[in-house]
Amino acid sequence: MSASELQNPEPKRLLEAALLSSQEPLSVAQLRKLFENPEEGEQVPQLLNELQQEWEPRGVSLVQVASGWRFQTRPEWQEKISRINPDKPPRYSRSVLETLAIIAYRQPVTRGDIEDIRGVTVSTQIIRTLEARGWVEVLGHREAPGRPELLGTTKQFLDDLNLRTLAELPPLMDLQEDFNQAALTLPFVPEADDGQLLLDEIEGDHDSNQPEAS
Repeated sequence: MSASELQNPEPKRLLEAALLSSQEPLSVAQLRKLFENPEEGEQVPQLLNELQQEWEPRGVSLVQVASGWRFQTRPEWQEKISRINPDKPPRYSRSVLETLAIIAYRQPVTRGDIEDIRGVTVSTQIIRTLEARGWVEVLGHREAPGRPELLGTTKQFLDDLNLRTLAELPPLMDLQEDFNQAALTLPFVPEADDGQLLLDEIEGDHDSNQPEAS
């Protein structure tokens, strides 16, 4: 038990209650609003780390993702727990997943960039599907004729893959496995289909295009 908890266990229990009751990740700034005493608010990062250690041996863990902190089921139990929920998450097409992978690893990219890599026309519906899922957004416009939109991934995308920053993206070949894992734990996250991503086309100069941490 930490010195801070020996003095007063309530701040940590309050954080625990807030995180367990929230359906979305909570940032440190949001969690600090729980406390009227500024000194207690300053202890939030330390208390979160202590909570994370306390929950380590349990079936649910406290994790940090792009949007903040949240409790979630441990990976080793997710498949079994999914048996009590008969609803299957929607399956997105190979084209949607290929497009998402290109955006994730080569961002910011235009629709034309994606078409050059895939070698086929990218339908408007594919982009709309990714935007509706909250995984892709417009980051700006390229200074070129027509000022095409520059697309990139969102914090929601990172949250759904249990990542804090783009620098934590897995090797491209492992991305589909991560989509499968996400489908077991998060509502409406698609299962990857049996098709392979365009690894050769996307990887190309992958090392020199690794996204910076956000």
